[in-house]
Parts: sequence; C-alpha cells; structure tokens
Amino acid sequence: MAEETTRPPLTAHHIGRYQRQMVLPEVGFDGQRQLLGSRVLVVGAGALGSAAATYLVAAGVGTVGLVDGDRVELSNLHRQILHDESQIGRLKTESGAERLKAVNPDVRIMEHPEFLSSENVMELFDQYDLIVNGSDNFPTRYLVNDAAVLTRKPLVDAAILRFEGQLSVFRPGHGCYRCLFPSPPPPGTVPDCAEAGVFGAVAGVLGSMQAVEALKILLQLRQPEASTLLLYDALNSSWQRMPFSRDPECAVCGDFPSVTAPIDYADFCGFASTTAVSTAGVSVAWDVSTVGVSPAWDVSAAGVSSSSSVSPAADVSPARDVSAKARKAAEAAQGAGAFSVNVEEALQLMQDPRLTIVDVREPEEFATGHMANAVNCPLQDLDGLSSEELLQAPVLVVCAAGVRSAHAAEYLRALGYQAWTLTGGMQAWRASGSQIIT
Repeated sequence: MAEETTRPPLTAHHIGRYQRQMVLPEVGFDGQRQLLGSRVLVVGAGALGSAAATYLVAAGVGTVGLVDGDRVELSNLHRQILHDESQIGRLKTESGAERLKAVNPDVRIMEHPEFLSSENVMELFDQYDLIVNGSDNFPTRYLVNDAAVLTRKPLVDAAILRFEGQLSVFRPGHGCYRCLFPSPPPPGTVPDCAEAGVFGAVAGVLGSMQAVEALKILLQLRQPEASTLLLYDALNSSWQRMPFSRDPECAVCGDFPSVTAPIDYADFCGFASTTAVSTAGVSVAWDVSTVGVSPAWDVSAAGVSSSSSVSPAADVSPARDVSAKARKAAEAAQGAGAFSVNVEEALQLMQDPRLTIVDVREPEEFATGHMANAVNCPLQDLDGLSSEELLQAPVLVVCAAGVRSAHAAEYLRALGYQAWTLTGGMQAWRASGSQIIT
C-alpha cells in the first residue's frame, strides 16, 4: 500500500470529482489521498482488465499500469470494452491507455507493451502496490501468483468462461493460488473462450468485482481472516463464497517453499517452453470442470460454484478449509490422469452398472432436467455423500456447465472416490441430444 508520506494533497478539482465516494466514511479525505498515492498493475488489457482498470481509474487510483503484449482483434470487442473497432490492430496497452486517460485525465497510466515473463515480472511487480490479474492462461496465472508471493504484493485474481466466473483475493501470508490448485491441468483438457465461448457481460461483473476488492485493500478496509474464493453463475444469478487458508505444504508460500524465484511456467504447465506467455483475454477457469477443476481449470472459474443464490458478501460455503483437499486431489489427478470426460466418454462410463451419477446443481436447477438415475446432491452437501459402497464404484459428477462438477470431482478424488466430471456439464449433454429426465 502507498505510505502516508506518498499521499498527495487534494485539490478543489479532486474534491469535486470524487465527492460522491469521499462522502462515504470508509473513504473520506484520507482514503481518497490514499488512492491517489497508490499504484496498481493490471495484468492483461482484455476482458477482465477492461472493467477492472476502468473502475480503478475512475476511483482515482493515482497510477495504473497495463501489461499486455497482445493486439486488438475484432473478436475481442464483445467483452473487452477498453477497445473499439477503430483500435483493431493496435497494441492493447496503447488502446487501453488512451481510453483510460479519457475516463480520468488526472491518473497516470503506465504502458507495458510486453507479455509478462519470468524475466520481467519481478521488476514490474516491484513498481506497484497491488496486482490485478486478468490473464487468460495457466502459465501466466501461476507466474503472476508466484511473483506476487515472492514480492509480497496483494493479488486480486479472476477468471471467466461461458456464463461462470471466479474471483480470488490473495493477501501476503494468507494463502495463494497454488494453495488451491498446486498443479495445472494437463494441456488440452481445459477449453479456452474461443472453444467454449464466453458471455461478455460476465467479464464486466468479475472485472468490476476485482476493482472493488482492490480498492478495499488499498483503503485498508476490514478484510476477512481467511482468503476467499468467490464463484459466480450468471445463469442462476448466484454467488458462493468459499474461505480457504494457507497450505503449509504450498510450493511457494508454504513453510518450506521450493519455488523461491520465477520458473519456466510454460514447461511447468506442459506447454512448449517459451519465455513469455500471453496475458490477453478471458481467462482460464479451472472449469474446475476439467481436470478436477473444471472445463476451465482456469481456475478462473474455479470449482465450487455458484450454486446458492446469495449476496457476494454472504458466506454460504461449507465451513471447511479446502486448500489441503485441493492439493491432495491434484496429486491424485497426477497419478490418475485427467478426470474430465466428454459426452461420448460419459456414455461409455454409463455402461458400468456400478456407476453413480451425482448432480451437484441446486434442486431447482435439477428439476429443469437431469440425467437418468442421477442423484441430486448440491455442492454444499457433498460431505454427506460418503459411503463405503460409493468408494468402490465410479462416480460421474455433473453440473450446469462443468465448473461446479470439476471442483466437486476434485474434492471427491481427495477423499478416495473414483470421480469424473462431465466437461461442459448439462449444457453439453443437452446439446448432444442425449436423454433428459424432467
């Protein structure tokens, strides 16, 4: 956070511009000065970065940096609202900076027209107080996480896919992305937005939430003791909040870390080695629907899922620490291979008469149509599912789009179940023309 000595004085212009938020006792004169003296780096000037950066700049964060080596494309425009058709072909940092300066000319916009890499990340992060991650691939997500831990910077991370999204707030000493997802999903198991699609307005919701969480940290507003994972389901208009804590065995923030400097993240994630990875776009969402975490391991949509219709501030998740379970599940997946299946593979699984199909959607979702012989067990009720009989038989976990089921399958695997998740969930099942029971 910006120190007291770096807080600039407020001018009459500042007071006129920010008076509607300064009237809030949580902001006030001192809080606005704190924002004006703060520096935030937004990784990725794409979908999430567009919304997050816009609200950070509008709120008066004094310095906002954009790091992205990508250029504007026509297919970006339905969700990346920093850009328009006149900017196609331009660097996103250039296009984004131009738009942000128009939003608030008083704010300093720093352009970093390059892809984030192990070589440049530490120097970049050292220039800022807080990191907002809007990257769209696993190598960058792990790179950003590790660098934030190593430089002791708060990190606000988000990811989106289809109609779902996830948001995580990682504060120094309170856990990190690796505590939830120690290992990335195998390459090719998690679809990107080009393959799976993304509802553009979901980026606005999650990006705006990133700005909210970042501003709360900068203003030193009350923070929960535990770190948090928020899961959003646009189709159900629902949020779920899952607290988690630091994993003592975490490779980067644990008691005896093995990662003490940035590594080759392309290699770590199983891709061809490269020094820089794209920071553009939507975002991987541990679809926690593939690989144990979703057709989006993108953890960007992490995996528990927006199943309860509640306020984002409400804690409706099971009161259990999931970090160790996630770690164990990831280790299990390493040995067992990917545990996501497509519709064709699910039909093959159904040839086994021992198979149990567990639908983790809410009852009202389940009632709209489900697989034959499926058992409805909402995510928050998974603890009551255990039985010796189930432990000896395969389990197929399904949800609306594969995000919740990926997290559920990961959790069940950590408990010893032979669990698989259906990639794309009931959306994919319906699209295939397979039988639906209503």
